[in-house]
Amino acid sequence: MFAAAAAACALPVLANTTEAVANPYGIDALWAQGDFVAKGTLVILLTMSAATWYVSIVKVLDQRRLIKIGRDLLKARGPELLTKAKALKDDGIYSSVAHAGSQAASEHSGELSKNVDLNTWVSMATYDAADHAASKMQAGMSVIATVGSTAPFVGLFGTVWGIYHALTAIGISGQASIDKVAGPVGESLIMTAIGLAVAVPAVLGYNWLVRRNKLVVEMVHTVAARLHTNLLSTPK
Repeated sequence: MFAAAAAACALPVLANTTEAVANPYGIDALWAQGDFVAKGTLVILLTMSAATWYVSIVKVLDQRRLIKIGRDLLKARGPELLTKAKALKDDGIYSSVAHAGSQAASEHSGELSKNVDLNTWVSMATYDAADHAASKMQAGMSVIATVGSTAPFVGLFGTVWGIYHALTAIGISGQASIDKVAGPVGESLIMTAIGLAVAVPAVLGYNWLVRRNKLVVEMVHTVAARLHTNLLSTPK
């Protein structure tokens, strides 16, 4: 009877003791116990993740704005399209095409008009501006692509470094006990997981942003084609 009572009193103490024990193999332990290589690898992965999310958010907002502008422009017809496109403040995506085409049409005179017809001259100007706008749309995409392709290998480097620490611990202790290798192996697995967590969103985001970029570029070329027709049909 007395033994049962003593056991009942001891149970809460044991339970409280179990709750107070911190996880010795978590991310906090990785940062507290890791050397400068492990910490440096973790900082690099976190920096890559932050750069990916920053560029992705900026690109999504910019693409949304340009898609809306493009849809509004495609609703315009005739001289209204040229006027609206030239008045845009869109970092030279649609407006550069309008300015280039308008300038080419105004410059087509004298010896130039004898050697190059208006159709060819305006076409060259508008499509060159459209191609330049398409290249500007690629800004920042290389950052996301680089993170998506290199983050797994950075995580793999952390994995190899953790396994190296595990083997070193075994060699020093002379026995492969779980308490000797659990920390370094856990560190290596965490590095692998973080590397994949950084890379997967970058790859998915890159593919999605590329599709949206193509939509904007198609709109730019459509606007360029309509401006080209409009400039040819407008009397000088």
